[in-house]
Amino acid sequence: MGVHLPYSPKWYWPVEGFFGVPEMDRFFDRNNIFSKFLKTSRQFLRLNDLVLESLEMGGKYSFDLSGPFLEQCRWDPELLESFRELRETGCVEFTGSCSYHSLSSLYPDLSEFKEEVIMYRETLRELFGATPETFVNTELLYTERVGKTLIDLGFKCLIAEGSRNLMIGYDPVYVFENHLPTLLRHINLSEDLELRFSKKDWQGYPLIPEKFADWIASMEGDVLTLYFNYANLCLHYRNKSMITNFIRSFPEALKARGIEMLTPSEAVKRFAPLKLPTLRTEQTIRYGMHNAIGNHAQQLYLRELVRVGEELSGLKENKDYWKLKQVYGYLQQSEIFFSMNPGNIREGYERAVNYFSILSDFRRAVLEGGA
Repeated sequence: MGVHLPYSPKWYWPVEGFFGVPEMDRFFDRNNIFSKFLKTSRQFLRLNDLVLESLEMGGKYSFDLSGPFLEQCRWDPELLESFRELRETGCVEFTGSCSYHSLSSLYPDLSEFKEEVIMYRETLRELFGATPETFVNTELLYTERVGKTLIDLGFKCLIAEGSRNLMIGYDPVYVFENHLPTLLRHINLSEDLELRFSKKDWQGYPLIPEKFADWIASMEGDVLTLYFNYANLCLHYRNKSMITNFIRSFPEALKARGIEMLTPSEAVKRFAPLKLPTLRTEQTIRYGMHNAIGNHAQQLYLRELVRVGEELSGLKENKDYWKLKQVYGYLQQSEIFFSMNPGNIREGYERAVNYFSILSDFRRAVLEGGA
């Protein structure tokens, strides 16, 4: 389950005469971010209680807690403690990720990607005493070139999007052979839970645990990987759907059909991997690469991030380097890319202008050495 709350940028226009190190509040509306977090954190606490009940009934889960979300969790120690309680059951695995929820694995040089992965791993150790064995890239992004880096960092499993260009006729119901044993998300079943669960006009409504377990039992294969946004379960909860009973009862419904729930690291140890040639030639991301870097503005923003990152790396001895690095990190968030391709050309254009205004102002500070 992916748990992520972004640091949304402000609507911003550079002001002539700005000087000094850009603080987070110059580009991000932290009061608004804090307000949204407080509302969502209460809902996450209720969901965590339900997951705990599910674990007691035999459930096993993995959590992909994003770096921006964990940073916001420092505002609510109770929520952090509830995730610690889940981990202490021994039935929950925390996965590795990029610290800033970035697309840095697409950069020509993987040094930024590696730095983020290490930074995130240290955060998990600090907050939960956990060392991740499974890696989930931002938005389930898959690119073959990061495999060796992940192995060198000690990872033993990768989860990515099971998109059509990868599957070439296969179903995502196996462990696939790669640099790292790879699990691919079953998109349709994941989105049944994530997007369609509360829709009364959906032909699968109402989705009760027994029905969903029957669908899974009817499939041939070794292991089925479900991945969905935790926040979407909050929407089902607010809609007064049957999500509460589903979470509690799902493990029992699976067990009655001879199906065991496993963590990702357990799954790749149990099943022999199957070869999938496209893992060496294709890239994929949740919602499609065309939505992430498919238009000129997105590609230009990616190139500008790379250039600014290279310029910023020359300031490592500067006393303000880590302040600048934090701002740069949050300017890499995947939501910035996706929001430049919303389907509405005018809205995408306006957002692109806004983000380039922020990035150009930030670059000015970098070129001035943070002064």
